[in-house]
Parts: sequence; C-alpha cells; structure tokens
Amino acid sequence: MAPTSSRQPRQLSLVLTLFLLCFNALFGQVAAHEDEAILNSEIARLNNQSLLWGPYRPNLYFGVRPRIPKSLMTGLMWGKVETYTDYQTSLRYTCEQNEGMKGYGWDEYDTRRGGVQSIHDTENGIDITTSFVKVPGGANGGSWAARVKGQLQEDVSKDRKTAVILYVTQEGLGTLEAVKGEDENGYEGDVTLNGNSAALGDYKLVLTKGKGKHPKSDHKVTEVRGDAHTVVQSLNYQEEFLWQAKGIVFKQLKESVDAFVEKYFDKEDPPPAWQVFQLENRPGVGNAQIIQRVFEGDFEFDILFSSASAGKELSSADLTREIQEATESFGERFSSIFEIKAPFNADKYKKFGRSMFSNLIGGIGYFFGESVVDRSYAPEYEEEDEGFWEEAAAARARNKPTLEGPYELFSSIPSRPFFPRGFLWDEGFHLLPIADWDIDLAMEIVKSWYNLMDEDGWIAREQILGAEARSKVPEEFQTQYPHYANPPTLFFIIDEFVTRLSKANGSMPVVKEHLSQGVPLASASIDNIEVGLEYLRRIYPLLRRQFYWFKKTQYGDIKSYDREAYSSREAYRWRGRTVPHCLTSGLDDYPRPQPPHPGELHVDLMSWVGMMAKSLSNIAKVIAPEEVEDYTKVLDGIEHNLDDLHWSEKDGCYCDATIDEFEEHQLVCHKGYISLFPFLTGLLKPDSPKLGKILALIGDEEGLWSPYGIRSLSKKDENYGSAENYWRSPIWININYLVITQLYNVATQEGAYQETARDLYQRLRKNVVEAIYNSWEETGFAWEQYNPETGKGQRTQHFTGWTSLVVKIMAMDDLPEPVAVPAAAAPAVESEEYVKDEL
Repeated sequence: MAPTSSRQPRQLSLVLTLFLLCFNALFGQVAAHEDEAILNSEIARLNNQSLLWGPYRPNLYFGVRPRIPKSLMTGLMWGKVETYTDYQTSLRYTCEQNEGMKGYGWDEYDTRRGGVQSIHDTENGIDITTSFVKVPGGANGGSWAARVKGQLQEDVSKDRKTAVILYVTQEGLGTLEAVKGEDENGYEGDVTLNGNSAALGDYKLVLTKGKGKHPKSDHKVTEVRGDAHTVVQSLNYQEEFLWQAKGIVFKQLKESVDAFVEKYFDKEDPPPAWQVFQLENRPGVGNAQIIQRVFEGDFEFDILFSSASAGKELSSADLTREIQEATESFGERFSSIFEIKAPFNADKYKKFGRSMFSNLIGGIGYFFGESVVDRSYAPEYEEEDEGFWEEAAAARARNKPTLEGPYELFSSIPSRPFFPRGFLWDEGFHLLPIADWDIDLAMEIVKSWYNLMDEDGWIAREQILGAEARSKVPEEFQTQYPHYANPPTLFFIIDEFVTRLSKANGSMPVVKEHLSQGVPLASASIDNIEVGLEYLRRIYPLLRRQFYWFKKTQYGDIKSYDREAYSSREAYRWRGRTVPHCLTSGLDDYPRPQPPHPGELHVDLMSWVGMMAKSLSNIAKVIAPEEVEDYTKVLDGIEHNLDDLHWSEKDGCYCDATIDEFEEHQLVCHKGYISLFPFLTGLLKPDSPKLGKILALIGDEEGLWSPYGIRSLSKKDENYGSAENYWRSPIWININYLVITQLYNVATQEGAYQETARDLYQRLRKNVVEAIYNSWEETGFAWEQYNPETGKGQRTQHFTGWTSLVVKIMAMDDLPEPVAVPAAAAPAVESEEYVKDEL
C-alpha cells in the first residue's frame, strides 16, 4: 500500500499542473481575444470620431455636416450687391458649371484633419478662402471650426459690397436657437447659436465678428433700418424643404424687400442696393437660421462649432493654430506618400498634384435619403428576345417605380458641379489614390457601398439619395433597376487591401501600450493584422454575393448557339443595352454590335468577372480556403474563353461578339478601349503571344495613340468622333491609368515585350500628365475627358474624380533607360520585332 499512497500525491500534482497549464493557456487566449475586441472597438470609435465632421456637402462651395442622418448642416452663400439685380444673378451656393469661376477647390485637404480651399469668383470680383479644421475630443465627435476670408480681386473697386450668408439647419429631434443681440436691428459682434440633438448632444455655434468694414449710408431710411449690421432670421420649415436654401433665402428676401419698398422706397431718392436687400432681424428658435452680413472690401470671420462634451469652447486662436498644424502635416504627408518622380520634379507639378489629390479627397460626401427603384421584375427585363430593348423600354414606361430607403452613403464623387453623388464604377478609381493616403478611409467608403447591397447581391450603379440629389438628375435617369450591373471597380481596393495586409509585419501590438500611444487611424487595419482580417471576414460574404449576382444576372448564352468554347458557362452580357448605348458598362456610347441581340457577348464584362474571381480567390485563401477552387475554376474558364469567344486573329485584338443572320457566332471589332480589357484587368499573361499585338494596338499612331493619351476609339473606326462622341474618340484618364499601370508591369518584368512596354509606358505617362496639367494651368479645372486632337479638357469641368489618378501616375517610376532582355528570353525576339513593325 505504501507505494500506492506515494503515487497519489505525484498523480494529483501532475493533474493539478496540467490543469493549471490548460487554465493559463485558455485564460491567455481569452485575454488575447478580449484585447482584440477592445482594440477593434477603440479603433472603430476613434475612426468614427475623426471622420464624423467634414465638408460632406460637396455639391456646395462650402457646406459642413456630420455623417449622421437628420442632423446639423451649414452652407455658405455670397454675392455682390452693387445693383438691385445682383442678388438674383450673383449669389453663390451650389457648385455650378460656367458660373464665372476661374477655378475653385481644395489646395490641401486631409479628411481627418481639414484643409484650405480657394475659390476664384471672377464674376463677383472676389477670391474666397475657406479653411476648415477638426478638433477631436468628447463623446459626441468633437468640435470643428472654419475661417472664411474674402479678398477683392485687383481690377475691382475697393468699395465693392459683398453679402455673405451662413445658412444653418437642424433636422430631426433637437433644438436650434439664435441668442438675441443687444440691438434690435442686428448684431455688432459675434452671433451665437445654441443647439442640441440626440446624436450631437449640446453644442454651440459661433459666427465671430471677425475683420472687415461694413458699409455706411446717410440715406434717410438708415434711421429705420440702421447701418449694415449682422442680421439673423430664425425660421421653421418642414424638413423636406430645408435643403432648398437658395429658395428659402430668396423667399425671405422678397418678403423683406416688399415690406420695405411699400413703406420706405422713394424712386426719386432710392437707397443703396445693400440696404434694400437686407433681411429683417428676427432671431429666435427655428430649424433654419439665416445669418446675413454685408461687407465693403475685404473681410474675414470664423465659424466655431463647440461640442459641450469636449469640455472646452473653441476660440479663433485655436483655429489659427489648428490651420497651421494641418497645413504642415499635409505638406509632410503628401511629399512622403506621393513622391513625384521625374520628369515632373518642378514645383509646379507638386502644386498641381496637391491640388488634384486634395480635390479628390475633399469631394467626399455623406448622403442620406430615399432612392427611386423599379422592382417590378417585368419579364421584358430578362432581355431574352430579339428586339428586347424596345420591349424593355415599353415596360419601363408602363411600370411605376417606388421610393426605397432611406439609405446612407459615404462616397467620393466625380464632379462637384455636375455629378455630386455616388457612382459605383467611378468609386473604385477614386479610392486608388485615397487608399495610398488613408487605407482605412478607403475601406470605410467600400463598407458604406456594400451596406447598400440588397439580399440578391445588387448595388445600384448610381446613388441618387434624397430630394436634393434628385434635383440634379433628369427624371428619366433617376430610376435604378435591380438587373442593371456596373463595373465592380471596388475590387481594385479590396485587392490593394489584401496585398498590403499580406505584407504587414508581426502580430497585434499590446493593446494598452497601443492605445496609450494613439492609434494611427490611416492604417490601423493594416498595422493590426487581426483588425484587417476581421474586416475581411465581415465583407467577404458580401463580395461573394455580388460575384454570384453577376454570374446569375449577366450571363451570356453559349449553349443555345452551339458556340465552341473551353467552358460552357463563362460568357457574359451587359443587361440594359439599347441601340445607341450600353450605359451599364460605363462606356455609354462606345460602339457595340448592331442591332443588339440576346446572343451578344461583351469582352469587357467577362474581364471584370475574371478580375472579381481572381480577387476573391486571394481573399478566400485567408478567409475561406475551401472555396478557393470555386474561383480558380471560374478564372480558368474565363481566361480560356476570352480567347475562344473574343479573340480575333484577323484584327489582332479582343472583340465583342454577336449572332449573325445564320445564327452563327460572329466577332464585331471596334478597336479601342474594349479591345484592351483583358490586358487592363491583368488577365493577359506576360508570356502570351497576344500581348505583342495588344501593345501594337496601343502604340498605333493612326489608331489609338495620340500625343495626349490613348483614344477611346481608333481613328480608323467608322464611328470615330460620331454622334454623341462621348466614348468614341476622347481620352479618358481612368482607362489611360490602367494602360500605364499594365505597361509598367510588363516593362519591369523579364520578357519578350519588356522594352516595347517600357518605351510605351515612358511616352504615355509623360503625354497624359502634360495634357492634364496644361489644361489645369490654363482653365483652373480638371476635366472629364481630353480632346485627342488638341489635348484640351472638355465636357464636365471640375472633374476631380478619376482624373485625379494623375497624382498616382506622377508618382510612378521613371524608366528612361532600356531594360536589357535576358538571354533566356531571346527565342521570343520575333514577337518583339512584330510589335516594332506594327508600331
């Protein structure tokens, strides 16, 4: 028995030791998971706080709001008041094309800090500068401030009168009240608004007295109306009308002017215009507050928003300090992130690059409202019969769409005056430079888009949310259709995120230490791998759903027409085609097979689906390894079918396909952007013999090549420059960026076409940058597209969406020297010579 009794304590000790080891291991895992949860939560909180406020009303020259539905919003107006008609013609509020501007936009801007905007209003003879900063702190998203400066232009009389109006509204539950001043006619000093809401808590908004001379008048009505004070009118309007700021201001002005004219106006001795067009001072409680000032000459004042939860009210001194720090921070970050390479080393290009990027990121907006959608799922929308476009048009005219939502979207817009809303295929291009600057901001925007996805996997290609957004869009273009697709360019950003995450070093930092040092929010999801992986886990099901929605709704017919192809499943056709347009493709009027046919196949769409499959395969390797084979099988089928169904050996390019009169597969080749899509989306392998012919097509000076960039359609095509001429000759920067990127990839890899690609890359990069810069220097604007004959910008002005990709192009490597082709690649020289001959 003695031996047994001696073993028991040792066994007990061993069991206890194992138990303690398991307990500690388990406790350690629990603690690690708790740390990860805390870090995720803290990053989300700080991220939301740093992005809460901004000039998120990009359709206005300057308008601030939070990323909160139904909340506080501000908007700035100004205009000269020299004559009685000036107000109607010169009052600025919403960004408009051809409004007498010599350029406007952000000179520097960081979404998390703020920046400086310059507006050169030649018609009003004044330059307006708006500086905006954010000051974090408190539980309700922190505080913010803005400085508004007006400086008369050199050729303008120094006694020019300028009216300035700040329009402030509060939607939803809450209050907004203007504190009364000492003078019943107006305010000599600061104007204070006190407000509160559930999301913002208590807050104070102060319009400081600032600097500047107010006009004086010795007219007899001065005894009644007084000199030019600051006046406030507090109003209550139904929420659905609050966005109509200009209309409301004009309505109140008319009431004031009518009452004034009836009592005091003397035709023989009329008072000055600024005195007539002055609102009556009626401060108080109201969900709309109009604050009006009139200046003579230059002026400056501050707008200070202080959240009570921050515990400190902002001052003008705080604003001055924050503007200086934001400017210094932006300059340092821009130089380090976008290192401009030769031959663009001159300071003029750096100034240009800062402006282009700042206007891209300064064009981010927050949108909230209902969307017009046709969910009738009419059988005509299947587009299965010949003449389907006529049947679909009749169904659209017959069906009545409905309002859905409300929805919210955080998005970077293409153009403040013309396209101030979210566009799905534009967004992926917009986010490429933004991801370089702030990958977490880019992923926040991606998440916002995928939050709009319906249960089938559809995202509307154009987000026209709310009455204000709809006011900019003709009624016939407002309705969204759940069978319409759009190029899935957000996968560009998903790919970039996965690539950067795969290069991240090490494990997650210790939470307490990390938080005490401050979280670098621009890259928090990359610096903390588990945070990035958690993001992928959440968004992957949505990406997968969208992918299979494409495959289900945009499939192309192979079997019905006995087409010979490697895969019987991989073929695709855009829905929504008409005779002149394929709007869903993004390439609107680019020539397609005529007439449209249900057996049509589109090479650009197949390329996009292939890109999605490739991207999802990379994500699945980390998130869902068991699904990788599903995507690689699709990708394999697409890579083969691109050649089987879309390659024309005769034309030396990829083409759309249709069905001819004998029910046979027929290629329809319009050489241009469509021909390049397998190359543009990275599906063309560097050793493919077809690459040589694609490079020859790009470099053909009688076809696509121009001194200013790659044309959208070959000069040799019968449709070149015809009809609307939207995608039938002009140079588009998003496609040129993809061409430049893929040329760089070929030029920096060993292969038969390395030197040809390097030469094309070097010349095209320079041509594109110079065209955009020269037009910007001449007009003050970036443009939607560029003329292939002159290089001048055309169509929509202030198109700082994908045209801002020029910043990335300038930051790409200069490759001035030929790269020697290794001896192992010598057997392929014949193909290289073929390209040179073609060029």
